[in-house]
Amino acid sequence: MATMAECRSALDTLSDNLAGADGDVRGAAALDRSLSCHIRDLDVTFTGRLADGRIRVLDTHDGPPREKAEIRLAMTGDDLVAMVGGELNFAKAWGSGRVRLEAGFRDLLKLKSLL
Repeated sequence: MATMAECRSALDTLSDNLAGADGDVRGAAALDRSLSCHIRDLDVTFTGRLADGRIRVLDTHDGPPREKAEIRLAMTGDDLVAMVGGELNFAKAWGSGRVRLEAGFRDLLKLKSLL
């Protein structure tokens, strides 16, 4: 099971990857939205913002998200680490229910290029 530190490191790596992206991925990452990522097996939530092509984690707290972020993710820590490491395909994990992504319809259309 991935640790909280490994999950935080994976989110930082994902942020770096988004910042270095170009084309459609860069356009999708350019959204300015609140973001939460609930790590189900650790029962911890990272909250922050997706802005300027980066994910900025602003807080971490126990339990599910306290407020409804504009973009909401939920998964296990191992799945987060595997996706960022390129070992797990996000679209397949999302389609199978291993990863939950919730956002407004327009945001989902933009985010699909990240899949």
